[in-house]
Amino acid sequence: MTSIIFMGTPDFSAPILRMLHNEGYDIKAVVTQPDRPVGRKRVLTPPPVKAAALELGLSVIQPEKLRGSEELQQILDLQPDIVITAAFGQILPKELLDAPPLGCINVHASLLPKYRGGAPIHQAIIDGEKETGVTIMYMAEKLDAGDIISQKAIAIEEDDHTGGLFNKLSVVGCELLKETLPSIINRTNSRTVQDETQVTFASNISREQERIDWTKDATTLYNQVRGLHPWPVAYTTFEEGNFKIWWAQVGQAKHNVTPGTVVAIAKDHFEVAAGNGTALALYDIQPAGKKRMTAEDYLRGTGSKLQIGDQFK
Repeated sequence: MTSIIFMGTPDFSAPILRMLHNEGYDIKAVVTQPDRPVGRKRVLTPPPVKAAALELGLSVIQPEKLRGSEELQQILDLQPDIVITAAFGQILPKELLDAPPLGCINVHASLLPKYRGGAPIHQAIIDGEKETGVTIMYMAEKLDAGDIISQKAIAIEEDDHTGGLFNKLSVVGCELLKETLPSIINRTNSRTVQDETQVTFASNISREQERIDWTKDATTLYNQVRGLHPWPVAYTTFEEGNFKIWWAQVGQAKHNVTPGTVVAIAKDHFEVAAGNGTALALYDIQPAGKKRMTAEDYLRGTGSKLQIGDQFK
């Protein structure tokens, strides 16, 4: 029976681990990131893959840093036939890449060579892409540059956000890996070298990428908001505090005022001027120092004094 080391961390990865277990593969160990403090109370919380692994009765290894670690040697000593990764979050050292007879493969949430890197789902939505998908690929020393084994594309709907697309692509990843893995084990799979002229990157989201630039048009800002929902969340500045925008839509108001100016106020939303005479309608927000709330609740309470002409920056 083919022995596997599975490496993954977030919610995207857990269903893939469950699929491998349900298919009866011999999972020698699950490698994931260390437990991290979560929330305002900083509660030490296991990553979703660890929770799934423990539920399935699987051994868990959690290296802070894989390269040169005792945990790396522990993994090598297990002598897996293949290593399968899905959003693990660390670069694999060459000695691990070279060790398994069937190689190290990765379930990557983009149609490579587009969107190499740690935030392919976020970036595809932010860029307004109409399509994305999953790539099963061999891993190489260079980030997400290995040969492509198989791919499956899906549409990005106009109301998709990162959280929802993560779930969709996790299902696609499960299905594609389930279909592809037998051919890898039998060494009958195809492999295609990536076209380096078509490479784009999706690095982990920076704080600067989270900030709204009101001079951009409303469609671009809507893509930014949904690409950052439900994490890490877009924000702007209002009354000298950070003001998070959890959800918005392209507004109806037309204007010729300075971008960032409030141009319309309704019962359940308000609209802020964006570039090219467009406006962004805010529906789900979080003022500085407050909990997340609907715009309707905001306008009835904390934001009751909001007026047309007020400025977001």
